[in-house]
Amino acid sequence: MKRLYKSLSFLLSLSLLTTFITCRKSDYIIEDQETITDQGGGTGTVTWTTDKEYFINGFVFVNDGQTLTIEAGTVIRARTGQGSLASALIVARGGTIIAEGTRLNPIIFTVEGDDLEGSVALEARGLWGGLIILGNASINTESGEDLIEGIPISEPRGIYGGTDDDDNSGILSYVSIRHGGSNIGEGNEINGLTLGGVGRQTTIEFVEVISNADDGVEFFGGAVNCRNLVVAFCGDDAFDIDQGYHGKGQFWLGINGGSDKCVEISGGLQAIPSLQGSMPELYNTSLIHSTLSSVATPIHFFQYGGAKLRNSIFLYPVGGVAIRHTDLPGDSWSLFLSGRLGLNNNILYPFSDTEYAYNTYSEPGENLTAENQILTDSTIAWETSFEDPGIYGDLSSGYKLLPSYTIFENMAPYSSDWFEKVSYKGAFGSNLWIEGWTLLYESGYIND
Repeated sequence: MKRLYKSLSFLLSLSLLTTFITCRKSDYIIEDQETITDQGGGTGTVTWTTDKEYFINGFVFVNDGQTLTIEAGTVIRARTGQGSLASALIVARGGTIIAEGTRLNPIIFTVEGDDLEGSVALEARGLWGGLIILGNASINTESGEDLIEGIPISEPRGIYGGTDDDDNSGILSYVSIRHGGSNIGEGNEINGLTLGGVGRQTTIEFVEVISNADDGVEFFGGAVNCRNLVVAFCGDDAFDIDQGYHGKGQFWLGINGGSDKCVEISGGLQAIPSLQGSMPELYNTSLIHSTLSSVATPIHFFQYGGAKLRNSIFLYPVGGVAIRHTDLPGDSWSLFLSGRLGLNNNILYPFSDTEYAYNTYSEPGENLTAENQILTDSTIAWETSFEDPGIYGDLSSGYKLLPSYTIFENMAPYSSDWFEKVSYKGAFGSNLWIEGWTLLYESGYIND
């Protein structure tokens, strides 16, 4: 069923995007709103209520020891702008956010001037910053700490990382983050949702990031577990995993326009092989490139990045899954050979050749080659399937996310009780759980 924006063609959205990417002002003006700024004192311990309109002006922190509670149904808008004019909400290490929306009353983060009824084009990106959460969990750096990307390096509240994987930064539930990704300089863009050293006692579920200029969700180390994540139409990767992230994930939907990967997994720019590498366990993901002509890979492993990724669907994976092969110990190819990088019981569709489902690559000048037969044999051993799951998706015809059947053969067993044990592959069975709270569903591009 086509709803709010279906009458707008994709070409119209792209033409509007050119206008909205620049610092724009909308005719939609809220006169009675509470402006939130930060002169170093943070938000304080406070509750933002649904009967008020909130406007974030600049970088606003929830400081160490403070708790920001946001009521279900609250809308938070942020000043548009780049560089020193960027705005973002940052939960500092030791701070807490309690943002518990509901399916009928989600919490929405968006840009100023958004009337939530189409005043901002669906794919407008980079209009404000995003949401950043920093914690005390372990990361793969020599000092065990780092300064998060996307905010000025002079800001001490941007430090994350530690030794407490059970750290608790709060709750995000039924939260939609829209049109973010400001560039603060030298290609330093803000992700829609940035998670730096976030611990596993933090609750993150039913979170949407849509039309962000950089990555949708990026994990910088940490151990937080995440369910029911939605990322669509971002300018870079849907999910970016590095610095030793070792949490769990289930029911992730990534829709990429073909500009980059759906999932990129690495150890970080300067990963230390002797420390915890990126090794998440991910089940029931649906990763969709928008067109059959996309040449980007759905998943890219490099720089000591590994994962166990199971019971998932990769739609239009023309380039296959890429695994970086270097001559360094502990690289992604080594993790593959040792069994620490495994992709079990997944569907790649449409795909017909097991020889190219998984690929290694090396950078120019390295002159390294991998044995293709090993990868071909692994495709079979991992019980990779090329069957039609009954889903499809692009901006011209819309997206069908529910599979044509919900009982799949050759399911990989779930490794812990944290995972919901379901009988289907991909992020959806018979329940379209994005309905009612995501902009993606309301966009009109989702076919029931």
